[in-house]
Amino acid sequence: MKTSELRAKSPTELKSELDALLKAQFSLRMQKATQQLTNSSEIRKVRRGIARVRTLMGEKARES
Repeated sequence: MKTSELRAKSPTELKSELDALLKAQFSLRMQKATQQLTNSSEIRKVRRGIARVRTLMGEKARES
């Protein structure tokens, strides 16, 4: 998801997005451990998505 799309979301929506990304990361880690992962670049994409969401959550917390 693009940063501009994330900026438009509320803090509660960002929290739900973060939860979804963390679940996806866990799932990808389990697939990697059992050697069922077909596209290893997905792990990197999810990690960067988590970082984006956490950064924006911090920015919104500092604004208030």
